[in-house]
Amino acid sequence: METFVYNGLPTRVIFGSGTAARLRAEIERTPCRRAFVVGTREQAASVDAVAASLGPIAVDTFAGAAMHTPTDVTQSALERFKECGADCTVAVGGGSAVGLGKAIALRTDAMQFVLPTTYAGSEMTPILGETENGVKTTQRSPKVQPEVAIYDVDLTLTLPAKLSTTSGMNAIAHAVEALYAEDRNPIISVMAEQAITALGRALPVIVANPQDRPARSDALYGAWLCGMCLGSVGMALHHKLCHVLGGSFDLPHAETHTVVLPHAFAYNAAAAPAAEQVLRRALGGNDGARALFDLAGALKAPTSLRSLGMPEDGIDHAADLAVKNPYWNPRPLERQAIRDLIAGAWAGEPPVSGAEA
Repeated sequence: METFVYNGLPTRVIFGSGTAARLRAEIERTPCRRAFVVGTREQAASVDAVAASLGPIAVDTFAGAAMHTPTDVTQSALERFKECGADCTVAVGGGSAVGLGKAIALRTDAMQFVLPTTYAGSEMTPILGETENGVKTTQRSPKVQPEVAIYDVDLTLTLPAKLSTTSGMNAIAHAVEALYAEDRNPIISVMAEQAITALGRALPVIVANPQDRPARSDALYGAWLCGMCLGSVGMALHHKLCHVLGGSFDLPHAETHTVVLPHAFAYNAAAAPAAEQVLRRALGGNDGARALFDLAGALKAPTSLRSLGMPEDGIDHAADLAVKNPYWNPRPLERQAIRDLIAGAWAGEPPVSGAEA
């Protein structure tokens, strides 16, 4: 076996059904006693319900979290956080809510408690992406790693099938890229394969019956492992492209990952044969990129950037940004090939591997 380095993530995880009821006790295990509960506008009712369950521990709420963590939203929330004298955040929801909690923690060192309601996986990473003036920048810092994540399968039962599929595909993207990351290791590769297998099995069942508890449990378990993968190793072309596209064109986060994933994997497939084998085992078929594309199609998830609102004249701009700052990728970054990748994803064409291009 090759030499490798594995860094375990410190987040405390509580997983099961009905586990959200343990939130207050989890906060009381720590020195924190003044919680600031955050979520998106769409989750305002859930934010209020969680605050009510905490009683006097919840000192204020902020239901204004937004996609891609805009810095102006963070500033507004930070002012409220300081005004109420909070000492921790409770994020209720998906990546937008978790991102806001992380942005506050980066600036205050506040402890973070997370109740995930989607399969985004951000709660398991020391990664924060923030957007300012249409540019999204990403950083890794132990200051933004949440201290406690409470996974409650019950909280995902009302997640619409459409959001479940894109959120799940977003999670799969984390595991897929971990398979060929520069600092990949056998522990993370095992997690990644389990995660992709669990989500690949669960998502079609959820589309047919969103109330299927075993499938919801599998999906949430898979999403947790995907988050572990994302938080433990580096990122490459796929995540870089999604950050460029999301920040530049204000595209929806999970949907963008869903569309780009098959094409980014196709670009790297010939340079990542072990990852190709994992995808074949996890999803079936003889081509990993096509298996990802077909899974998205079977789930009736978006398969084109055009359908997400990206203008065709933005393809060249996105390609320029994607190669602007060098970063590691298993296959060298070639501007024309990446432009072709983006153009194919924009049009919704099936992915073409590097060997076939």
